[in-house]
Amino acid sequence: MFEEAGDVFRSQLDKTSRPGAGASGWVLPQFETEFGATIRDVEMAYETHGVLSLSGDNVVWLCHALTGDAHVADGDGRPGWWGALIGSGKAIDTDRFFVVSANVLGGCSGTTGPASAAPGGEWAYGSTFPEVTIRDMVAAQKVLADHLGVRRILAVMGGSMGGMQALEWAVMYPELVGKAVVIAADPQFSAMGIAYNDVMRQAILTDSHYHGGDYLRYGEFPEQGLRVARMLGMISYRTATLFQERFGREVLDGEFQINRYLRYQGDKLVRRFDAQSYLALLRAMDTHDIGRDRDGLASAFARIRAELVWVGIDDDLLYSPATLRQAVEFATSCGVNARYEHIASVFGHDAFLIEFEQLRHILQVILQMP
Repeated sequence: MFEEAGDVFRSQLDKTSRPGAGASGWVLPQFETEFGATIRDVEMAYETHGVLSLSGDNVVWLCHALTGDAHVADGDGRPGWWGALIGSGKAIDTDRFFVVSANVLGGCSGTTGPASAAPGGEWAYGSTFPEVTIRDMVAAQKVLADHLGVRRILAVMGGSMGGMQALEWAVMYPELVGKAVVIAADPQFSAMGIAYNDVMRQAILTDSHYHGGDYLRYGEFPEQGLRVARMLGMISYRTATLFQERFGREVLDGEFQINRYLRYQGDKLVRRFDAQSYLALLRAMDTHDIGRDRDGLASAFARIRAELVWVGIDDDLLYSPATLRQAVEFATSCGVNARYEHIASVFGHDAFLIEFEQLRHILQVILQMP
């Protein structure tokens, strides 16, 4: 039973599903995944900020990254991951826009995922949770949008895995989306990204407490595996320049400061995230390819009616600015109204969660009313 789980795993079940300002939940009775699995009683955790217009067309939809959640705006004593950008008079002005964010399908922050109780059973899904894709995440969010009365999305946006979702929104629902802001993400997940993901995956799979994904039954949790996975992730999310400037070869109590920093980041994730959910989302990123089963990238881009704004970041190890500029050029050749914006930062990939002043300028231009 759930109460038999260890302290660390209990924290997974309890964490960010606590409501923030405007937070809510909704149950989708049944959802069929892209690969044909059926998930019953899907809980959807989401937040809304602002007021939906009578015509249902003032919506800004925000999509979170790998270990993010629906808590985008400051509230309930907790900072939102884009809290500096969302609110009255801010770049995403809640006096004008109805802002929606949802925890993804397969997540562990209030939406059904591997750590959720399987219907009719005593245990969490664990290893039995079906494979989900970026398209599944977006399809589930679309059902939520219909439930909320959304008739038009002015802009959908997100960074990293959130950018993958934003792009899929534009491909899957071209008549619904006005603008798609794809930050630090590409139309096909790269070989380098897949490689990083597999090393993170192996760290978890080889932890002796993993138990094939069913660690709850043993009252255990693969802490070390998830910790190491996060440590590697942090290396790919930041830059060599930042690490050299911030830590260099500084030693404290006989240990390099950079090592202490990476372990600190690993410990933080272990306290708030589920390992099996982490694996599920890594797999979803690996399979991200808007051209898959759509007769290639050109055919996928040809579906898009939204204005497409791609945002690249200096020294992003996962999504280089050069690659994203090429994506913009290709999308444009396919008839998409696409353009490129750039963030200059020493923070690398994670700059979309840090460089708020540059993001403020970009988003204010994008969200100007016609």
